[in-house]
Amino acid sequence: MTSVNELSGYQHEIAAHGYAASIASVGASLRTLTFEGRDLIVPFAADEVRPAYRGATLVPWPNRVVDGRYRFGGVEQQLALTEPERGHALHGLAVWLDFEPVVRESARVVLAAVVEAQAGYPHRLEVEVEFRIDEAGLHTQVTATNTGSDAAPYGTGPHPYLVAGEGAVDDWTLELPAATVLEVTPDRLIPTAPAPVAKERDGDSFDYRMPQRIGATEIDHAFTGLAYDAEGIVQARLTAPDGRGVGMLWGEECPWVQIHTADGSGRTGLAVEPMTCPPDAFNSGTDLIVLEPGAASSAGWTIFAI
Repeated sequence: MTSVNELSGYQHEIAAHGYAASIASVGASLRTLTFEGRDLIVPFAADEVRPAYRGATLVPWPNRVVDGRYRFGGVEQQLALTEPERGHALHGLAVWLDFEPVVRESARVVLAAVVEAQAGYPHRLEVEVEFRIDEAGLHTQVTATNTGSDAAPYGTGPHPYLVAGEGAVDDWTLELPAATVLEVTPDRLIPTAPAPVAKERDGDSFDYRMPQRIGATEIDHAFTGLAYDAEGIVQARLTAPDGRGVGMLWGEECPWVQIHTADGSGRTGLAVEPMTCPPDAFNSGTDLIVLEPGAASSAGWTIFAI
């Protein structure tokens, strides 16, 4: 079902097996997700400008490009600085695009938009985002196709703030099978070097390979060294004291995940963002996807109730 156009765009409602989701067309944003009436993400109102990138689809890069500058194909590029307080280009170019529906079903919707060639990113991408509910949860698949004439740098990821239950992030327990964390500068979050998760940081450990209560720990870091199972799947699990919670799983196409304790937003949700590449991959080249003309790339993830 599609509603009237609100500030966050047209609202696409899908539901099945106790799950219900509302996807806002602006940014192909996951606006609400519930299981049997229980919030699994931090929601926002339909007639509201989406706050803090909640639920947005991040294309053609997740996280940030430092100073908005990078070199690709021997050419220097300068992106608009969309994170002015830190001086970076944040979360790609699709977050304010109005995606059009190409498939609308009771438990599935596919939205599409075009990232046009522009200053700082002289490439054209056609982007499709599928949201689908079944008994295993809400599945999202992002596919980008390079319809331009030159190779294009590319990465993607989502931006949901997961909710385990009552209370705040401090009360919840996180399980994340990641061995490595990308260190960043404290002021501008510029990536510096990978480090073991077990390294002590002001008395805190980022080692969540065994379930650990988050407490007052502040996290805004990318993790890697993920332990995939025999089917190439990895899971992050977030649980409340009553044992209920929310999980997220994804495949090997996303070897990175950003975790953020939403310290500027009351710590009401935990951002869990599987990514095809780390922050500032346009400069480091680490796990950067290069889409040749006519080529496509897909990545997906699933949110489920515990």
